[in-house]
Amino acid sequence: MTVVFSEEVKMLKDTVRGFITNTVEPVAHEIEENDHIPAEVMKKSKELGLFGLSIPAEYDGLGITMYDKCGIYEELGKTVNGFTTVIGAHTGIGSVGIVELGNEAQKRKYLPPMASGDWIGAFALTEPSAGSNAANLKTTAVKKGDHYILNGSKHFITNGTIGDIFTVMAVTDPEKGAKGITSFIVEKDFPGFIVGKVEEKMGLHGSQSVELFFEDCEVPVENVLGEEGQGYVNALKILANGRTGLAARNLGSCIKLLDLSMKYSLERIQFGKPIFEQQIIQHYLADMATDIEALSAMTYKIAKDTDEGKKVIKEAAMVKLYGSEVYSRVADLAVQIHGGMGYMREFSIERYYRDARITRIYEGTSEIQKNIIAAQLKKEYS
Repeated sequence: MTVVFSEEVKMLKDTVRGFITNTVEPVAHEIEENDHIPAEVMKKSKELGLFGLSIPAEYDGLGITMYDKCGIYEELGKTVNGFTTVIGAHTGIGSVGIVELGNEAQKRKYLPPMASGDWIGAFALTEPSAGSNAANLKTTAVKKGDHYILNGSKHFITNGTIGDIFTVMAVTDPEKGAKGITSFIVEKDFPGFIVGKVEEKMGLHGSQSVELFFEDCEVPVENVLGEEGQGYVNALKILANGRTGLAARNLGSCIKLLDLSMKYSLERIQFGKPIFEQQIIQHYLADMATDIEALSAMTYKIAKDTDEGKKVIKEAAMVKLYGSEVYSRVADLAVQIHGGMGYMREFSIERYYRDARITRIYEGTSEIQKNIIAAQLKKEYS
């Protein structure tokens, strides 16, 4: 599939590429060591409109299509994955729920400041006893007058330390199982909302994950997102929407790793010649390039289908599964090609290797994606 962008999107991609080269990459080591995105990087991201990719123009966002957004995500994937995750979590699962499911009053209140990046979005579903089994939530929401009272906890919440607006799933009717879950828009300043400890992670440094606690947290009735009892369905919709975007970010990282590996293999001399001349290295590079080409075609095909309103539940799971598996393979080969240098923290290869590992776990494990694909196949063949 030939990937084609409008001149406007090409210009935006070029701008993002320059931003990564001139602003993000020079502080990559600082981000990795401090587990924090510098203020200047965040400021420039806001100025470029990166926080408004998913938000319609009528709410001050860029309002670009999924296809075009994947083009931007691909560029962002070529730099520090922790920074990319801050943007991706906000423009994906952090704001898509309000864009797709919010009423007009909610959109008018929350989307403009989220588009500017003044308010950062996050998504709070995962709990200690409800990871892949999202229907097993323990956080409860009890209606009292014009408020719901939330009690419970969440963990591994991306953007938790910097988040202002959280899409939270809680049980409103324990007797109904998955049909008793409701979505809420929770502001960080609501009484009873507590940000817990920052989790120490293997990778994605710069993107902090935290525990959240709700202790008689008061959420106004008007902050129910969608209909009561539709929270589980909403969560699946929100997660499915983000899967193609995550594949695009993985694609960008793979392209960057191939670029670094090609340059190294042509410059590194062993046994009197560049290691590229070793057939095994050529095979590694060929495998990387083939996987990348297939992932690109799959990503943009599904992004296009999404924009056309086609049902892509199975396909979104496929591209999330394939994209994360490809990224892991490509990162592993890149380390092997670089040898000892690929294992050193002085260079970026080992960082991509660590960052790749989470992609097979977060926003739905590879095993969960296979379950979704199989379930859809059963429906098609029944």
